[in-house]
Amino acid sequence: MNWIDRFEGLSRLEPRLRERIVSQSQVVNLPANTVLFGPGKRPENLLLLLNGTVRVQQTTEGGREIVLYRVHAGESCVMTTACLLAYEDYSAEGIAETDVEAAAIPRRVFDDLVAKSLDFRNFVFSAYSRRITDLFHVIEEIAFQKVDIRLAQKLVQLAGESDTLHATHAQLAAELGTAREVISRQLQEFQRRGWVETGRGTVRLTDKVALRSLSEAE
Repeated sequence: MNWIDRFEGLSRLEPRLRERIVSQSQVVNLPANTVLFGPGKRPENLLLLLNGTVRVQQTTEGGREIVLYRVHAGESCVMTTACLLAYEDYSAEGIAETDVEAAAIPRRVFDDLVAKSLDFRNFVFSAYSRRITDLFHVIEEIAFQKVDIRLAQKLVQLAGESDTLHATHAQLAAELGTAREVISRQLQEFQRRGWVETGRGTVRLTDKVALRSLSEAE
């Protein structure tokens, strides 16, 4: 299967445009921990992720990191899209959390298709609007939701099927957009309740039921 078929909006393009995108794009493979972009750099390509996960984060003036969102296989990066459309530099950093494979559509092709193809514009702005909605949800969580609920949600989410997740207090703080000290205090409270056990760079979930119950609280 051609990589373009993994993206519903692109798979509906007329054959001529599909062929142009594939022939003028490049599939790249990058190892985990590669910095794909960073503040002050201007995007040269629209990256469409085929495999892996990319974490997009921002660093505050005080040096605190905040995870804005993640890009998964089958998605594009809204930060890159916004910078391409506005001809602006990045204001955040994109880091490969895993080995990644991506299709890179050059800026010249992106600009031309956005100007001339309604279907391509619909693909770009549909993905853009979905991610903007996600970002508003992140802002709402940071502004209005209690830290204990958000931390319980994040622990359950990051652990997945496992009972142990590998993350430092600083990394969890970045995930939630708060200070490391806040996370440390909350984990101590969870440990006092018997819900977690913390170690160096690890958190073991000893009572997932209780954490999940808290995470679903209003």
